[in-house]
Amino acid sequence: MNTLTLGAIRPCLEGAIPTIMATCASDGVPNVAYISQVFYIDERHLALSFQFLNKTRQNILANPYANLLVLHPFTAEFFRIHIRYLRTEEEGPLFESMKAQLAGIASHTGMANVFRLRGSDVYEVQSIEAVEGDPLPAAPPRCGLLNAVRRVSERLSRSTSLDELLNATLGALADCMDVRHAMMLMLDPVTQRLYTVASCGYATSGVGSEIDIGQGVIGVAARERTPVRIMHLTSAYQYSAAIRNSLQGSSLDLAPDMDIPWPGLGEPHSQLAVPILSADRLLGVLFVESPNDLQFNFEDEDVLVAVAGHLGASIDLMQASPEQPDVMTPISDPPPMAGQALKIRHFPANDSVFIDDNYLIKGVAGAIFWKLVRDCTQRGRTEFSNRELRLDPDLGLPDVTDNLEARLVLLQRRLNEHGPWVRIEKTGRGRFRLLVQRPLELLDMA
Repeated sequence: MNTLTLGAIRPCLEGAIPTIMATCASDGVPNVAYISQVFYIDERHLALSFQFLNKTRQNILANPYANLLVLHPFTAEFFRIHIRYLRTEEEGPLFESMKAQLAGIASHTGMANVFRLRGSDVYEVQSIEAVEGDPLPAAPPRCGLLNAVRRVSERLSRSTSLDELLNATLGALADCMDVRHAMMLMLDPVTQRLYTVASCGYATSGVGSEIDIGQGVIGVAARERTPVRIMHLTSAYQYSAAIRNSLQGSSLDLAPDMDIPWPGLGEPHSQLAVPILSADRLLGVLFVESPNDLQFNFEDEDVLVAVAGHLGASIDLMQASPEQPDVMTPISDPPPMAGQALKIRHFPANDSVFIDDNYLIKGVAGAIFWKLVRDCTQRGRTEFSNRELRLDPDLGLPDVTDNLEARLVLLQRRLNEHGPWVRIEKTGRGRFRLLVQRPLELLDMA
């Protein structure tokens, strides 16, 4: 009895070695061709890349049955897969995931201008058989991935704030999976852009840098709500810089340069982006990359999907938690203000804020900071709560999924990068204080 499953030979489908496909025309004439990509869907289905209007395509449309000959990249064992054509998808998560992986294969083989995905041909797997031969010994099974999921999950479960959750996630990925370059981005539901809230392994944090939905690996994963993985260097999905045009529809003379350097690798050879979802809502994207080819395989993808699921549930739970203070941090006397005044400039057109000549933040986070410093200078206030921010109509928070905690974390981290003079400090659940060590001069650039 044939017990082979598609999952058991999944390393054959990683694209390291081209697949041979045999089809037959309606008149019985066979045809053999190389296929650049075989994509695992589930145990009963796979997808092949439709790139050319060639003989293979003509045969499949006339006769839906075909055979694939795949080679295991480590044991050199051949397997024959009997398949039946079902349909072609020209858009959607499957198509976009295959398009990203094909771009990696194409760039690795020097065929970037030739390999253009026209569609994803979906096939039913009817049977799989091993071809007789003398394969090499199998490599030792990769161990510890389930344990890695457990260890990452345990760290996330101990987090009591979004800031702790972000740090725990990146730290756990580095310790448990040897992921050295990673970042987390959150979705701004108003602008429909993704902004970086945490990163590790880069020369600059890139906190506050933004990309559009649909841009590169990260943007495609967000738009299609599906993991996107590439295993070779590809110019099609690199981020030379994040797209930032925060003053769309207004004069660029309203504010100086607001460029926050993108923290990504200059030449990534492997990338994996996983959407963070909760109740079918997109919250953000977890992204990892490496300078090495073939760094992330399908098992790494499975682990990150599990981690992203835990992240989505944790973020939603934190947003729904009561905002009354639990254990309040003792309030000490604020540090004395001394030295030259810091000029805080606010541009109402997009709520961008500058400290002296240095760009800080924009959007809702910029509006929040402007409120804090105004209350501090005009009323002497330093203690604030998340609840009052949510109830303030001037801040422009959306009615649903305002991501207030993520915006505060972003603001806190941007302030930390600007020096010690103005900071935000958490004092309890849903409460924080503004710490100011130099006089503030507020300039509204309306």
